[in-house]
Amino acid sequence: MAKQAKMVVDKAFSISKIDKRIYGSFIEHLGRAVYDGIYQPGHPLSNADGFRKDVIDLVKELDVPIVRYPGGNFVSNFYWEDSVGPVEERPHRLELAWRSLEKNEVGLHEFKKWADAANSEVMMAVNLGTRGITDACNLLEYCNHPGGTKYSDLRIKHGQKDPYGFKTWCLGNEMDGPWQIGHKTMDEYGRLAEETAKAMKLIDPSIEFVVCGSSNQEMPTFALWEDHVLSHTYDYVDYLSLHTYYGNRSDDSNDFLAKSDDMDEFIRTIIATCDYVKAKKRSKKNMYLSFDEWNVWYHSNAADNDITENHPWQVAPPLLEDIYNFEDALLVGLMLIVLIRHSDRVKVACLAQLINVIAPIMTDPNGGGSWKQTIFYPFMHASKYGRGVALQPVISSTEHETSGHGSITDIEAVAVYNEEKEEVTIFAVNRNLKEDVVLNTDVRSFEGYRVAGHIVLESDDLKVVNAFGQENVKPKTTEQTTMDNGELTSMLHKASWNVIRLVKDNK
Repeated sequence: MAKQAKMVVDKAFSISKIDKRIYGSFIEHLGRAVYDGIYQPGHPLSNADGFRKDVIDLVKELDVPIVRYPGGNFVSNFYWEDSVGPVEERPHRLELAWRSLEKNEVGLHEFKKWADAANSEVMMAVNLGTRGITDACNLLEYCNHPGGTKYSDLRIKHGQKDPYGFKTWCLGNEMDGPWQIGHKTMDEYGRLAEETAKAMKLIDPSIEFVVCGSSNQEMPTFALWEDHVLSHTYDYVDYLSLHTYYGNRSDDSNDFLAKSDDMDEFIRTIIATCDYVKAKKRSKKNMYLSFDEWNVWYHSNAADNDITENHPWQVAPPLLEDIYNFEDALLVGLMLIVLIRHSDRVKVACLAQLINVIAPIMTDPNGGGSWKQTIFYPFMHASKYGRGVALQPVISSTEHETSGHGSITDIEAVAVYNEEKEEVTIFAVNRNLKEDVVLNTDVRSFEGYRVAGHIVLESDDLKVVNAFGQENVKPKTTEQTTMDNGELTSMLHKASWNVIRLVKDNK
């Protein structure tokens, strides 16, 4: 007999309206993300500007509202002036973060054009590694000032009359990391970020800032970094960044799917730290979070080290090309549930990254088409159906044991209520690898609603992958959910991602 779990979903149990930007992503000048990813002139599927139309279509299918650019580690030695003006006059540079050759064929103007075509906004980053306040201000003036000044007129001279109007700006990247070009101590970075934000606000008071938090929760200065940096910047910035990646290097799939609990604890710790600084400053302002790098990343590590150490200075080498399996898709789904559950404080999030580099979308390196990795589907479902108000479910779940996380719940879930569309969506993962679980959900507060569908992503093989022309993992619709007198009965198969949708009966 299958295990039994219970859940209550009530429209009164509101967490927050979900900011659509939590379904954002990230494109860095790294590997084949830009060149042979979004941009491949001469390819039969590219448009007149050299952008891959098939890739744009897949990004639109994901409905990505914002894309962080141009890095990442790349930004800490980014000379933005190299990326504007006539392409044939742009210099080639040694790219130090990933030991590649950057030809600057795609720059600010081109990326903005691509983002517009993909229906995305640009989340711009400034170099606070090898550069500082002056260059950040010059870049902002180039991008956002209407005209009549040195850099805004330079933009106009380059053929872009209207300002780009970038709203969200990242103040550097992972500045606590010793791998970062221009790495800084917490107080060095805090002071620089504070003064940069103050100066940039004088140019464009409408912009908002993301200040760098710790690169991950294993950093030796974790939490202390956030305290010091926010003590400098709290009054001038809007979001604190979080980054995390998970892997299954020990090949312990049972414990691997518990790592979303680490993400949840990471967010809770950062919220507590932000609120501590708020109390210290006697502030009435809440600090919100930008989880602007998150994903599974470990499959390609050995190949990446070989390329950067033994074969440097290539143009668009195949770096960070993790090929994701089915269990990776389950963890990505679990991480999305965590982000939605924390939507009261997490307002921006970026799946890192979008094309070819630890990405849901891949392009064939031999000149063929594009294809969807296993992780494409949970992200697409959340982005498509996870717009509205996040509801806090009350769950009573059975549990199972893990090697590194003790006893964990079989079922992780969250619900989203879209009042305008009169829809309710429940996202649920059964992370028990051996047993099915029947989930009984009380939805009586949604009187007059009916089951519109139950989408499942599942596989008997946790290690199965998709490939170009071979989609082994893809969602299917099932009849696994029924409704009677305001209670749903859902069969959640072992190791499965589930999307259960309700609509008002008059639809």
